[in-house]
Amino acid sequence: MEYIEADGLRIAYERVGQGPPLVLVHGAAEDGRVWQLQAAGLAEELTVVAWDEPGAGRSSDLPEGFGLAGYGDALAALLATLELGPAHVAGVSWGGTVALELYRRHPELVATLILIDTYAGWKGSLPADEVRARVAGAREMLAAPSAEFDPTFPGLFAGDPPAELVPLLADVAAHVRPATLAQQLGIMAEADLTDLLPHIAVPTLLVWGRLDVRSPLTVASQFEAAIGDTTLVVIEGAGHLSHLERSEQVNDAVREFCRAHPPGAKR
Repeated sequence: MEYIEADGLRIAYERVGQGPPLVLVHGAAEDGRVWQLQAAGLAEELTVVAWDEPGAGRSSDLPEGFGLAGYGDALAALLATLELGPAHVAGVSWGGTVALELYRRHPELVATLILIDTYAGWKGSLPADEVRARVAGAREMLAAPSAEFDPTFPGLFAGDPPAELVPLLADVAAHVRPATLAQQLGIMAEADLTDLLPHIAVPTLLVWGRLDVRSPLTVASQFEAAIGDTTLVVIEGAGHLSHLERSEQVNDAVREFCRAHPPGAKR
C-alpha cells in the first residue's frame, strides 16, 4: 500500500505490474481491494493502479461538502502525481461515474474509458421513481443502529457471490464508513452526466453483466448510443459486479481493449 497527499487528502493506492497504466475506480461501499482479481490477471502487461477513494479504505475521511468534482479532482491528482496519464481508466458502478467526472474535468489524463455496469449518475441513467426508492432504502440503512448497519446493496450478483471472495467482501463491508455513504447518497441521486456522453472523444469499452438488475443493459444501450467510439461486451451469467462474478471474461475484454488502444496512439 502506498499513499499520496493532495489538497489535504491522504489517498491510498496499490500498484502492481508493468506496461501501459490502467487505473481502477471502485464502487460505493467498497475500496480498492475489490479489484484484486483484475490486478492478478492483468499485471503481466499493464501497470494496474487501484485507489481507495477519499472516504474509503485507507484514505482520508471526506471533507465537508465534498462533491463529485472533488472525487474527479482527487483521482486526477493521483494520476498526475504518479505520472500515469494519459491512462486507461476503468470504473465499476459509482466508480464509472467518477471516471466520467475525471474525463469531464481532466480529459488530457484519460486515454480510454472502461465503464463496467455503471451509471451517468443515478439521475442520468435511472427512472425517477427508482432513484427515489434507492434513496429511501439507503436512508433506512443509514438510520439503523450501528450493530445492524449493513452497507451491502441488494442485487449485486446474479447468484451467490464467489465463495472464495466472501471473506474479502465481508471485510470490505465491515470497514464502510456510514458518513461517506451518507454524503455520497446525495451525489449519486443528483448526478446526471448524460450531457457529457456525446462529447467523449476517447475509445470507450462498456462491460455489462447480462443479469445486472441495478444498472440494466438498457443503461449500457444509452451509453452505446450516446458515445461515438464504443465497444460493448456483455458478460453472460453476471450481475452488477461482473468483474468479480466473471473475472476472467472481464479481464479478457479489458486486456483486448487495452491492446487495441495503447495510450498515446493517434486517433
